[in-house]
Amino acid sequence: MRLTLLLTALSFLGYSQIEITELKTPQKPSTKLSKYIQQNQNDSLVSQSIGSVSNGSLKNGKLIPFQGKNFSYFDETSYLSGRAFLNSKVLHTILDGYKNLETTQPNRTFKIMECAHKNGGKLWPHRTHQNGLSVDFMVPKLKNTIPYYGLDTLGINHYWLTFNNQGQYNKDTSITIDFESIAEHLLTLKKEAKKHKLKIQKVILKVELKDELFHGKYGKKLKESGIYIVKSLSPTINALHDEHYHVDFKEI
Repeated sequence: MRLTLLLTALSFLGYSQIEITELKTPQKPSTKLSKYIQQNQNDSLVSQSIGSVSNGSLKNGKLIPFQGKNFSYFDETSYLSGRAFLNSKVLHTILDGYKNLETTQPNRTFKIMECAHKNGGKLWPHRTHQNGLSVDFMVPKLKNTIPYYGLDTLGINHYWLTFNNQGQYNKDTSITIDFESIAEHLLTLKKEAKKHKLKIQKVILKVELKDELFHGKYGKKLKESGIYIVKSLSPTINALHDEHYHVDFKEI
């Protein structure tokens, strides 16, 4: 099921099936990318999220920056396909969160994954991401306890990666999910969301990874924070959320 879904998604986004390589030299922003960003300059209008994350739309959607000081969008093709828009409140929450993490995690860079269309609506193959209040974040990784980025430049192929229930990469168990980084990121998002009249409605991560997520110093704080981490998922959805974590926000 996972393989079929990913193959179809790759075809939808204009990819042919290719063999995944673990290392890829990052490319400089293309002329096409620069033009796209210029054509989609964000204005000062406040966004409106209509309906729900699974049945909704978005007015005045804002394009997330392709890259910043300590973050970048994960895939140029996805970005140029109009899949990187958000409610303005969510955008500011995310950017403010990364600004804080420049201090608390100065040696870490982050990857944002798919968001929403400019006007919302169905973002195939996602079931949510329809009203600008949903965003996916790539799991940060370690290799022998040191921040590791060798798998972060795979673009859409990142969705093919699999991690075991201890958060170890199946092809190289020395590569692991950095759960403490995720926990601190979620706590930071909660703090910044409140400033923008948002709350975290739910977080989706493979349920078998929750024990590892709650294990460390920040993990224990996360467990007590009131942030809802989904406890049960269908087998297919569960399997698809080991290499990224999904966050739904709610306006308050």
